[in-house]
Amino acid sequence: MNTCFFIGSIPVKGKLVLAPMDGITSHPFRLISRQLGSAFSISEFLLPTDILMGHPHLEERVFFSHDERPFGYQLLDNNPEAMLQAALKLMSRQPDFLDINLGCPARSVCNRGAGAALLKQPDKVGQIISYLVRHLNLPITAKIRLGWDEQNRNYREIAQILEDSGVAAITVHARMRKQSHSGMVDLDAIAEIKQMVSVPVIANGNIHTIADINRVLSYTQCDAIMIGRGAVRNPWIFMGMDRADVPPEVVLSGIVQHLHTMISFFGEQRGILLYRKYLIKYLEPYNLPRSQMLAMITCEDHQQLVALLNECTPALYALRN
Repeated sequence: MNTCFFIGSIPVKGKLVLAPMDGITSHPFRLISRQLGSAFSISEFLLPTDILMGHPHLEERVFFSHDERPFGYQLLDNNPEAMLQAALKLMSRQPDFLDINLGCPARSVCNRGAGAALLKQPDKVGQIISYLVRHLNLPITAKIRLGWDEQNRNYREIAQILEDSGVAAITVHARMRKQSHSGMVDLDAIAEIKQMVSVPVIANGNIHTIADINRVLSYTQCDAIMIGRGAVRNPWIFMGMDRADVPPEVVLSGIVQHLHTMISFFGEQRGILLYRKYLIKYLEPYNLPRSQMLAMITCEDHQQLVALLNECTPALYALRN
């Protein structure tokens, strides 16, 4: 596959990317998405305090494998020095780049002045990025929103500050913080940012189908598409397939593989527990009987769960036809 664009000097061979999502994009799901065609990987957001002071599940959150490369850690904070010290501690793991979260809309995050709250402090954004660029020998990228609310749509200013500060790529979730994950996305804003800056621009927000991908790429002329919630329901989108086009046997094979990967990484008990949120999304399109779904999402034995999944096969074919 030919190189589509570069993050700094890192070649990216593909235009579809899995978005970082807290509680979702742990190593197993990133790896599966990468195997299906996601162009690179980014960790769930990491707090510098967890990295520097320790966290019960820190090793799980920072682990990545060679097959995920290019790989970047995403940091979430508003303190440049704390972010730098956390990044320096992560450098021994040799990530390919570092991503800065400037878009998380969660109240708990914004109340501490991080995530999308930083969009209200453009000077602080520039301070953080330039400080990290100056002290770290790897590309720094950033993920932003269009602003805090309708009265504070300052994406032009933020994008220019990011480029001037040395950022290597910008991912744009084309909503404001106040919208969270609802409401219309503004593709004109992404197209405008793409015209403004010389670094790669990655579009994000409300992308669920191949038609969405083609429309956004054509309209904005962005370098790539980042897919979040749409990929949880349909990781096969990275293969260029809408969910309706994925054969039931491929779905079942994929979800069993994901289950085994979760168990291998987290252990059986925790792996099954954490897997349930994915299973619900995988099977959502088939509208299976509630009793059948309940049996699967409460099952605590992986062999029994695989057997229950296999029992779905006739129903999935019948419902698809």
